[in-house]
Amino acid sequence: MSEEEKKPEAETKTETAEAEVKSSPETSSAPASTTEVHVEEELLLPQDTLLSVGIHIGTRMKTKDMEPFIYRVRPDGLFVLDIKKTDERIRAASKFLSRFEPSKIAAVAARLYGREPARKFCEVTGAVPIVGRFIPGLFSNPLYPGRIEPSVVIVSDPKADVQAVKEAANIGIPVVALCSTDSDFSGVDLAIPTNNKGRRALAVIYWLLARQIMRERGELPPDGNPDLSIDDFEVKLTREEQM
Repeated sequence: MSEEEKKPEAETKTETAEAEVKSSPETSSAPASTTEVHVEEELLLPQDTLLSVGIHIGTRMKTKDMEPFIYRVRPDGLFVLDIKKTDERIRAASKFLSRFEPSKIAAVAARLYGREPARKFCEVTGAVPIVGRFIPGLFSNPLYPGRIEPSVVIVSDPKADVQAVKEAANIGIPVVALCSTDSDFSGVDLAIPTNNKGRRALAVIYWLLARQIMRERGELPPDGNPDLSIDDFEVKLTREEQM
């Protein structure tokens, strides 16, 4: 048996994720500009749509891991992400995720704004939602009766969903993470740079991921969209939650 045949499935899938990223076209370094982002090629959604929902808006903190994805810093101190690189990573992640059985994909979202997008993503793709509090041992404890065994995990925020990231990494499950400027890549195999805190931004990201995965699987034509809209993916807050 060759060394390649001996590799565990999770390790091979992780290498595939890395290959998807490397095969994505490189983004040229952006020149100084007064615009928010620098885009030369057609995006998965119109640039104005992505900017209007704040996909590119980061935080006032940045990590070394996220530096390559930052376009500039605004006068108010907020770091701005390069939406061209966000677009490239969505394409790469969708190709990677489309190779898994739908029921072996888990989407994790602890924070409120990520829960409904994750649920709707799972509804249209057949993935398994894990929303709200992540129970320790859900992936790693063989004695836990509710244990699940995904082949790949998507997390809405590697900080808020750190327990899921740690457990997945410890047992060799690849992790795809929505990462803002303050995220680090510990335990993350494939990062998608995006605003991972905004209600509308999360809806758009999860909708795009769902659409692209369905297109990659052949469940939608190359120009097709899911039956559910971006609005359907967005969390609807009660009056008490808005206060």
